[in-house]
Amino acid sequence: MTVDRVLLDQLYRAKLVALRERAESEGLPKNGSVEVVRARLIKHLILGEHDLSWDGIQSMTHQELGEVLKIFGIKSSGSHKERRQRLWLHLNFDSRRMRVENLAEMERHKLHGLCQKLELTLTGTRTVLMGRVAGVLTSQGHGWGQIKRSLKRNGLPDVDSSPIIIEKTPPTNDVVIIEAPSEPIDFLSPVSAHILEDVQDTMISGTEKSEPEIKTALSYLVDRIDDIERMVGTILNSHGGRWSSPEEELFLRIAVRKDWPVENDKVKTRMLLIASRLAEEKGAVDFEIQSVESTSSASRKSPSISNSEAIERIRAKMTEAEQIISGLR
Repeated sequence: MTVDRVLLDQLYRAKLVALRERAESEGLPKNGSVEVVRARLIKHLILGEHDLSWDGIQSMTHQELGEVLKIFGIKSSGSHKERRQRLWLHLNFDSRRMRVENLAEMERHKLHGLCQKLELTLTGTRTVLMGRVAGVLTSQGHGWGQIKRSLKRNGLPDVDSSPIIIEKTPPTNDVVIIEAPSEPIDFLSPVSAHILEDVQDTMISGTEKSEPEIKTALSYLVDRIDDIERMVGTILNSHGGRWSSPEEELFLRIAVRKDWPVENDKVKTRMLLIASRLAEEKGAVDFEIQSVESTSSASRKSPSISNSEAIERIRAKMTEAEQIISGLR
């Protein structure tokens, strides 16, 4: 999969007026929000040779979906099915309008069509179908519909005139080495008020019929959204801007230490959803940021590193994690 890095960087940084002018020059529709027009242009100009219809998305491998999602600048993690759902939503809807509260206005045949495209069970009443679609929208959260803030602000690092090649390689457990952003990101800087409001809405949306203990727990956590945001920022700051499974586990351990009601799996899922949203808004990535001078994962496995050095590094990481937990109690 060949990507024109220069053009992609321009599309990431462009404002609505410039995007609409480019769409008009390419003979594409220019209606819609800035993110809708941006996705349309990326699909046409960057991935024009690829089949991004529903059938084409279904035929993609897990790795191919991850690469395409990264090119669109949205969340790329998740299961194979979650990636298919996210890509299809991003290509076909405006996230500002495709919201849980708007599903109540849809007729049954439209909800049935959504269930079919989202690979959900097609039987049941209109209310049942609406609940299934709402479940997908809630679980996907803000992982689609808008590019990551770090891309909109900084674009791609060290863009030159030559395209980059994304090679199809078997998945490995090696750390991905990328170039650090040209401008340091302040992960401790608070996000805007409207983002916090969106996160609070996401926390409690669609829970009207949930068990009382779940509603009580989520209400308790909504009131502590400022603490949650600070926790996310502190973890990002100490982990080089990375937000993945280890950081989510640390986040939950801190929540337990603070005696927050996160024992229920549904509550835990909502907590991780909004934590990931906040992490993305703060400019997080799903792998560790390292400088280009850093040694590769292969060289780190070199026998030149003694066992004692490795043990000391592990101890340092454990001490760092405990300090974070202690500081946020």
